[in-house]
Amino acid sequence: MINNANITKHYLLASDFDKTLSFNDTGLVLSELLGTPNFEEKVAGLSRINLVQQGGELAYLLLHDPEYRQVRREHLVEVGKRIRLKPNISLLSQFLERGVEGHRFSFYVISAAPEEVIQSALEGIVPADHIFGTRFRYDPMLGEIESILRVPAGYGKVAVLDELQSELQVSPDRIVYVGDGSSDVHVMLHTNRREGFTIAVSEAKLITPIARRTVLSDDALSVLVPILEDLAGWDANSIRLLFESQGLLIQEWDKVQTDLLTIGEIQVGTNSESAESAEVGEAAAV
Repeated sequence: MINNANITKHYLLASDFDKTLSFNDTGLVLSELLGTPNFEEKVAGLSRINLVQQGGELAYLLLHDPEYRQVRREHLVEVGKRIRLKPNISLLSQFLERGVEGHRFSFYVISAAPEEVIQSALEGIVPADHIFGTRFRYDPMLGEIESILRVPAGYGKVAVLDELQSELQVSPDRIVYVGDGSSDVHVMLHTNRREGFTIAVSEAKLITPIARRTVLSDDALSVLVPILEDLAGWDANSIRLLFESQGLLIQEWDKVQTDLLTIGEIQVGTNSESAESAEVGEAAAV
C-alpha cells in the first residue's frame, strides 16, 4: 500500500504536544516535580485577566512566579521523561516519513510547552529540529531562566507554521494541523481560511466547530484515519487493512455528529408580560 514511486503531493503536518501527543499537561507534571500546588488555579487566574495568550501561561509563570523561578534546564528535561505519551507516536512518525500513495508528509510539533520538555519526551521519535516549543534564554552563571525568546501559543503558532510553510515551499492547501484546545484556535482558523485541513483530538467546545474533522482516541495513530479518508481518498476497509498490517486492530470506529444544546425553562412571567403588552398595543391601534 505504501508506494514511494508515486509520491507527488507534499504536505506539512504540524501537531500540538500537550494532550495531543500526550495525556499530561506539562505544567502539571512540572508542578508535581517541584512540589508546587495550585498550578491550575494560577493558570485560570492568568486566563481570566487575559494577561498572556492562551497556552502561554506556563512560560509566564516560569519567568515571573517566585515558586517557578527555581526551574532550570535539567528540570524541564526531567519533566519530558515523565510525560505520559500516547501510544504509537513512533509508528505515526515512521508512516508519515514513508508516505502513502502519492502523498508525503513533513511532520513537525508546534507547542507552547518548553522546547526542552518536548525534545526530551520525543527523543528518538521526532528529530529535535522538527520541534518548536517555548524557547528560553538562560543566565550563563546561575542557570535560571533569564528571558523568553519565543512562545508558540495563540498567534505564535501561526507565525511558526508560516515560517515552516515558506521553508518547505508547501502551498497553504497542503497544510494539516492537529490540536486539542483553546491555544489551537488561531492556527486552526488560519489553516482553514487558506483551504488547509484541521483535525481536533478532543471535544473542546472552542475547536470542534472549527476543525474539519474530530477524532477521539487514546492512540496517536488515530489521526491517520481522517488524513487517509479525506486527503488520500481511502475507504474504511483499506484503512482497517493498513492498521492490521502494522499489527493493530481498529476495535471500535463510531462516526457520530454531536449537537451541543443548552435548554432552559420558559419564564412564564416574562411571556405573560409580553402578551399583555401586545394586547395593549392592539387596543391602542383600535
